[in-house]
Amino acid sequence: MTLSLHNRGLGTGKLTRLHRMLYQYGNRNGTLLLLPYDHGLEHGPRDFAANPESADPHYVLDLAIRARFNGVALQIGQARKCYASFAGRIPLVVKLNGKTEIPSDDAPLSPLNATVEEAVSLGADAVGYTLYVGSSRQADDFTAFRSVRQECERYGIPLIVWAYPRGADIARKGGRDSFYAVDYAARVAAELGADVVKVNWPSPVTSPQVPEEYRVHLSDADRISAIVRSAGSALVLLSGGDLADTAVLLERAGIALRAGAVGLIFGRNVLKRTSGEALEFAEQLRGVLRRSPEGQAGGGVDGQEWSVVGRPDASGVAGDR
Repeated sequence: MTLSLHNRGLGTGKLTRLHRMLYQYGNRNGTLLLLPYDHGLEHGPRDFAANPESADPHYVLDLAIRARFNGVALQIGQARKCYASFAGRIPLVVKLNGKTEIPSDDAPLSPLNATVEEAVSLGADAVGYTLYVGSSRQADDFTAFRSVRQECERYGIPLIVWAYPRGADIARKGGRDSFYAVDYAARVAAELGADVVKVNWPSPVTSPQVPEEYRVHLSDADRISAIVRSAGSALVLLSGGDLADTAVLLERAGIALRAGAVGLIFGRNVLKRTSGEALEFAEQLRGVLRRSPEGQAGGGVDGQEWSVVGRPDASGVAGDR
């Protein structure tokens, strides 16, 4: 897969760092495989129960190098304490915000815990920001994001947005995994200035609660292709979510790459496996990335391009079913 980094509105610093991640690590072919390791904050130690070794950041960083990931995402504390021993062998993405899972998600907000300047001082090649699209606290979220975006421009560092539909209003409008919510989140992230957008896999289930334009039957490929188009010039990463069947994940990975995504961001599906299993799974993922076709970015996959302004014909409308 060849995705040009040019004509995306990126400055020299961002281009340099993204090129390093895409072409000097992993498969070195312009695809991206990231290992997020922010679960200790977001979910607590319960995420380490399946594989206790994964509680150790040094184990995770070593695994990321051996599995040939393009980068690993760490919260500021683990980045400061642990990354130095691995610097130069695996690119660093510093997550700037994060929260615990303890409070209700009715009105979520992920507070800033680090600065872009701190990330740059640690040698990061990118920073990450969780944006809760649809939260009633979006005004606070957008304000914090604006400051991060401005600092990223100042320091020339790529901004990866974890675009997550969340909150009581999202739940009332089809749920956080609906195609409507995921597609909208990708667009919001792009509108606000993301360079790379991480999205979860959209559900194939339609709901009468979503806008009429989204009450359509689409293939997985067409939903992902539409999300890539909604993200515009921002590169798209598909998340693996919680531990799932390997065959299902590999199939989804292939669909995502053929639909125009630049790569994958898999955390729990790697870290909840033993070291040997994780290395084997990562090799399978990189095999999918190696086989990804060229020239597919943002195009239709099943011959049926979908967009809010260009819907399929009436035969694809699901109505209120």
